[in-house]
Amino acid sequence: MRSRPLAVGCSLLLALAIASVPVARAGEVHVAVATNFAKTARGLADVFSAETEHRVLVSDGSTGKLYAQIVNGAPFEVFLAADVERPRRLEAEGRAVAGTRFAYALGRLVLWSPDPARVTGEDALESEDFRYLAIANPELAPYGAAARGLLRQLDLWDALQRRIVRGEDIGQAFQFVATGNAELGFVALSQLSGRGGSQWIVPPDRYAPIEQQAVLLEAGRNDPAASAFLDFLRGAAARAQIERAGYGVPPR
Repeated sequence: MRSRPLAVGCSLLLALAIASVPVARAGEVHVAVATNFAKTARGLADVFSAETEHRVLVSDGSTGKLYAQIVNGAPFEVFLAADVERPRRLEAEGRAVAGTRFAYALGRLVLWSPDPARVTGEDALESEDFRYLAIANPELAPYGAAARGLLRQLDLWDALQRRIVRGEDIGQAFQFVATGNAELGFVALSQLSGRGGSQWIVPPDRYAPIEQQAVLLEAGRNDPAASAFLDFLRGAAARAQIERAGYGVPPR
């Protein structure tokens, strides 16, 4: 009869021991993503979530606009920019964790038109048979800055001013062309998966490199899920998926 209280006591001790073991909890990561990379980021997020059960919430916009939101207190833990400048600036300002910046992708600039006969090369820019050329805002979007640099190199920047339409980001520039509001435009190669038309993939030596950097923001300093997502981006599986999406991948 005395064994029953002992059994109950052992069960109680076992329950307390189990309760004291830390339980791994799924986290939630808020990621600010440059527009050109948004589709790829969501695909990567799905893979990451399936592997870790951490949830990734992606908010996209131009790199310049996202930077401004972060400076004004937007609650992001990770920033996937389309340039080097903004992550570096956030780090210098104490808004990003020092030593966490790295290049996750190399962007590729393309002159594109839905018209399969319109773009045969850079000579399409000198044609008189288009009304509008779409580019992303050069002040906010690195792809727009790259397009502006190329047009200046070709001595066409001033000549085309009346025909250039500026999107807030590369996504809007793409929409201008896709909907026919501009006959051609500078877009990201990653946006053209499954798209027809004609294109000129601009040689990389014709514009400043579009090195896209990631950084851990101060809000994510002690967030295991945020750190895990950045580690995932450095991995072989993520790099292969990024390359398939139309980007270059920087050397490790």
